[in-house]
Amino acid sequence: MHTPNINILKTEILSDNWYTLNKVTYSIAKKDGTTETQSRESYDRGNGAVILLYNKVAGTVILTRQFRLPTFINGNTTGMLIEACAGLLDNDNPEECIKRETEEETGYKISKVEKVFEAYMSPGSVTEILHFFTAEYSAEMKITDGGGLEEEGENIEVLELPFDQALSMIDTGEIMDAKTIMLLQHLRIKSIL
Repeated sequence: MHTPNINILKTEILSDNWYTLNKVTYSIAKKDGTTETQSRESYDRGNGAVILLYNKVAGTVILTRQFRLPTFINGNTTGMLIEACAGLLDNDNPEECIKRETEEETGYKISKVEKVFEAYMSPGSVTEILHFFTAEYSAEMKITDGGGLEEEGENIEVLELPFDQALSMIDTGEIMDAKTIMLLQHLRIKSIL
């Protein structure tokens, strides 16, 4: 496979209001030996982590539901999305980040997580690498109601669902979040639940 030679010529910040949107102009050597100049926009919001909590005994998973403006703009009539717990790293390592986010969003305090893979979620426009985790949970680990941090404008509903119901919600379109679908399918493929 041909690995192109890339040379960044110019990077312009288009917006740094929330995260950073750059316009990057670069030259790329094509496999026929010629060089072409291209420009693309790249959104840098940092890297993140996501986790799916599961209970083998009960056959359940913990998911969240919250408003997501981009989905509302793109036709989700309520803007509400069912997701696995996730968050940005914010200078933490992925494991510490996901433990913190799990407690903030779901109210479960977990100590042991298993990293299952990493993935670029939208590599055509977003720089983020997402670190995927799973962890077992039990009722004893629930230390708060969760719901996210008020100072971050989070208003998160915590859902405990039977695993089979969560899987069927992919088919009905009730779960449309890619990271959540990937983790639910991971549990199914690996016969964890």
